Amino acid sequence: MLTKLERAKEEWGGRLSVIDNWLEERQTLVVVYCKLAGLPPYQETNHSLPAQEKITHFCQLLLDYASTGHFEIYEQIITQCKLDGENNLKIAQELYSRITTTTDAALSFNDKYAESANEQALVDFDRDLSNLGQLMEERFEREDQLLEVVHLHHTLA
Repeated sequence: MLTKLERAKEEWGGRLSVIDNWLEERQTLVVVYCKLAGLPPYQETNHSLPAQEKITHFCQLLLDYASTGHFEIYEQIITQCKLDGENNLKIAQELYSRITTTTDAALSFNDKYAESANEQALVDFDRDLSNLGQLMEERFEREDQLLEVVHLHHTLA
Protein backbone atom coordinates (compact mmCIF):
# COMPACT_ATOMS: atom_id res chain seq x y z
CA MET A 1 0.00 0.00 0.00
CA LEU A 2 2.79 2.43 0.86
CA THR A 3 4.59 1.83 -2.44
CA LYS A 4 1.42 2.60 -4.40
CA LEU A 5 0.86 5.67 -2.27
CA GLU A 6 4.33 6.98 -3.09
CA ARG A 7 3.58 6.56 -6.80
CA ALA A 8 0.29 8.45 -6.38
CA LYS A 9 2.05 11.27 -4.56
CA GLU A 10 4.66 11.47 -7.32
CA GLU A 11 1.98 11.43 -10.03
CA TRP A 12 -0.52 13.93 -8.61
CA GLY A 13 1.25 15.62 -5.72
CA GLY A 14 1.94 19.34 -5.96
CA ARG A 15 -0.89 20.07 -8.37
CA LEU A 16 -3.57 21.01 -5.88
CA SER A 17 -3.31 21.40 -2.12
CA VAL A 18 -6.56 19.53 -1.46
CA ILE A 19 -5.13 16.49 -3.31
CA ASP A 20 -1.81 16.82 -1.47
CA ASN A 21 -3.60 16.96 1.88
CA TRP A 22 -5.78 13.99 0.94
CA LEU A 23 -2.76 11.90 -0.05
CA GLU A 24 -1.11 12.85 3.24
CA GLU A 25 -4.25 11.68 5.05
CA ARG A 26 -4.02 8.43 3.09
CA GLN A 27 -0.42 7.98 4.15
CA THR A 28 -1.27 8.53 7.81
CA LEU A 29 -4.18 6.10 7.53
CA VAL A 30 -1.98 3.42 5.94
CA VAL A 31 0.78 3.81 8.55
CA VAL A 32 -1.70 3.59 11.43
CA TYR A 33 -3.34 0.58 9.75
CA CYS A 34 0.05 -1.16 9.48
CA LYS A 35 0.77 -0.44 13.14
CA LEU A 36 -2.66 -1.72 14.19
CA ALA A 37 -2.27 -4.86 12.09
CA GLY A 38 1.30 -5.41 13.27
CA LEU A 39 2.63 -5.39 9.72
CA PRO A 40 6.34 -4.78 9.01
CA PRO A 41 8.07 -2.72 10.15
CA TYR A 42 5.58 -2.38 13.01
CA GLN A 43 5.24 -6.04 13.99
CA GLU A 44 5.54 -6.84 17.65
CA THR A 45 6.57 -10.00 19.44
CA ASN A 46 3.52 -9.61 21.67
CA HIS A 47 0.55 -10.76 19.60
CA SER A 48 -2.23 -9.12 21.61
CA LEU A 49 -5.08 -6.98 20.41
CA PRO A 50 -4.33 -3.26 20.18
CA ALA A 51 -5.59 -0.96 22.90
CA GLN A 52 -9.08 0.47 22.37
CA GLU A 53 -7.73 4.02 22.03
CA LYS A 54 -5.54 2.91 19.10
CA ILE A 55 -8.53 1.26 17.43
CA THR A 56 -10.64 4.37 18.02
CA HIS A 57 -7.89 6.60 16.58
CA PHE A 58 -7.68 4.44 13.46
CA CYS A 59 -11.47 4.51 13.04
CA GLN A 60 -11.46 8.32 13.26
CA LEU A 61 -8.72 8.56 10.61
CA LEU A 62 -10.66 6.13 8.43
CA LEU A 63 -13.84 8.19 8.63
CA ASP A 64 -11.98 11.47 8.08
CA TYR A 65 -10.30 10.06 4.99
CA ALA A 66 -13.54 8.70 3.55
CA SER A 67 -15.35 11.97 4.28
CA THR A 68 -12.68 14.06 2.59
CA GLY A 69 -12.95 11.86 -0.47
CA HIS A 70 -16.72 11.96 -0.69
CA PHE A 71 -17.34 15.57 0.23
CA GLU A 72 -14.32 17.31 -1.26
CA ILE A 73 -12.41 15.26 -3.81
CA TYR A 74 -14.99 13.13 -5.63
CA GLU A 75 -17.39 16.02 -6.02
CA GLN A 76 -14.71 18.07 -7.78
CA ILE A 77 -13.72 15.12 -9.96
CA ILE A 78 -17.30 14.37 -11.04
CA THR A 79 -17.88 18.06 -11.81
CA GLN A 80 -14.73 18.19 -13.93
CA CYS A 81 -15.63 14.95 -15.72
CA LYS A 82 -19.03 16.39 -16.64
CA LEU A 83 -17.19 19.21 -18.38
CA ASP A 84 -14.81 16.79 -20.11
CA GLY A 85 -17.55 14.80 -21.80
CA GLU A 86 -19.90 11.87 -21.52
CA ASN A 87 -17.20 9.19 -21.66
CA ASN A 88 -15.16 10.63 -18.77
CA LEU A 89 -18.30 11.14 -16.72
CA LYS A 90 -19.35 7.53 -17.27
CA ILE A 91 -15.90 6.24 -16.22
CA ALA A 92 -15.85 8.49 -13.14
CA GLN A 93 -19.36 7.45 -12.08
CA GLU A 94 -18.48 3.75 -12.42
CA LEU A 95 -15.33 4.21 -10.33
CA TYR A 96 -17.26 6.24 -7.78
CA SER A 97 -19.90 3.53 -7.38
CA ARG A 98 -17.16 0.95 -6.76
CA ILE A 99 -15.56 3.23 -4.17
CA THR A 100 -18.90 3.64 -2.37
CA THR A 101 -18.97 -0.06 -1.47
CA THR A 102 -15.68 0.36 0.38
CA THR A 103 -17.13 3.29 2.29
CA ASP A 104 -19.94 1.07 3.51
CA ALA A 105 -17.37 -1.46 4.77
CA ALA A 106 -15.40 1.30 6.53
CA LEU A 107 -18.57 2.56 8.23
CA SER A 108 -19.43 -0.97 9.37
CA PHE A 109 -15.93 -1.45 10.76
CA ASN A 110 -16.22 1.87 12.58
CA ASP A 111 -19.63 0.98 14.01
CA LYS A 112 -18.30 -2.32 15.32
CA TYR A 113 -14.96 -1.16 16.78
CA ALA A 114 -14.72 2.63 17.22
CA GLU A 115 -16.05 2.94 20.71
CA SER A 116 -15.71 0.06 23.10
CA ALA A 117 -15.97 -3.12 21.12
CA ASN A 118 -17.48 -6.01 23.01
CA GLU A 119 -15.58 -9.21 23.63
CA GLN A 120 -17.36 -11.10 20.85
CA ALA A 121 -16.55 -8.39 18.30
CA LEU A 122 -12.89 -8.46 19.28
CA VAL A 123 -12.75 -12.17 18.41
CA ASP A 124 -13.30 -11.09 14.78
CA PHE A 125 -10.98 -8.07 14.92
CA ASP A 126 -7.96 -9.50 13.08
CA ARG A 127 -10.09 -10.95 10.30
CA ASP A 128 -12.18 -7.77 9.97
CA LEU A 129 -9.05 -5.58 9.94
CA SER A 130 -7.48 -7.76 7.25
CA ASN A 131 -10.64 -7.63 5.12
CA LEU A 132 -10.81 -3.87 5.57
CA GLY A 133 -7.18 -3.56 4.49
CA GLN A 134 -7.92 -5.40 1.26
CA LEU A 135 -10.95 -3.22 0.58
CA MET A 136 -8.99 -0.06 1.31
CA GLU A 137 -6.28 -1.12 -1.12
CA GLU A 138 -8.98 -1.57 -3.79
CA ARG A 139 -10.39 1.83 -2.86
CA PHE A 140 -7.00 3.50 -3.23
CA GLU A 141 -6.61 1.96 -6.69
CA ARG A 142 -10.03 3.28 -7.77
CA GLU A 143 -9.27 6.72 -6.34
CA ASP A 144 -6.01 6.80 -8.28
CA GLN A 145 -7.92 5.84 -11.42
CA LEU A 146 -10.34 8.72 -10.80
CA LEU A 147 -7.43 11.12 -10.47
CA GLU A 148 -5.97 9.73 -13.68
CA VAL A 149 -9.23 10.31 -15.60
CA VAL A 150 -9.20 13.97 -14.63
CA HIS A 151 -5.46 14.36 -15.07
CA LEU A 152 -5.61 13.17 -18.69
CA HIS A 153 -7.79 16.11 -19.64
CA HIS A 154 -7.36 18.88 -17.09
CA THR A 155 -6.19 19.70 -13.64
CA LEU A 156 -8.80 20.06 -10.93
CA ALA A 157 -10.15 23.54 -10.40
